[in-house]
Amino acid sequence: MAWVVGTGVLIGLLAVASGISTLRTGWLLPTARRHVTRPRLHGFGALLVGASVLLHSLFYFHILPSVSWEVRFFGGNALLLAGLLLIALSQLLPQRRNSDHAGLPGN
Repeated sequence: MAWVVGTGVLIGLLAVASGISTLRTGWLLPTARRHVTRPRLHGFGALLVGASVLLHSLFYFHILPSVSWEVRFFGGNALLLAGLLLIALSQLLPQRRNSDHAGLPGN
């Protein structure tokens, strides 16, 4: 069972690294570049998803003090769903318009 949780740690670290690089530089994975219209939302969503996976594994390996299973279950699922919602919104919301060019004729 430990190798499954260890794989989750690796995936969580990759998601956190992807979120940080998206927030700092605007870089996205090549598979997401065409679909994402708001990179900052995507970065925050990736951070929440990665944090959810990492917290579950930190509780499993007893690195963090143990809390009740309800807190772990509902807290982890809330983080995961919030991250997935932000990732979905980053792809579904329309691209922001530049207000400098809104009043120019021909636009």
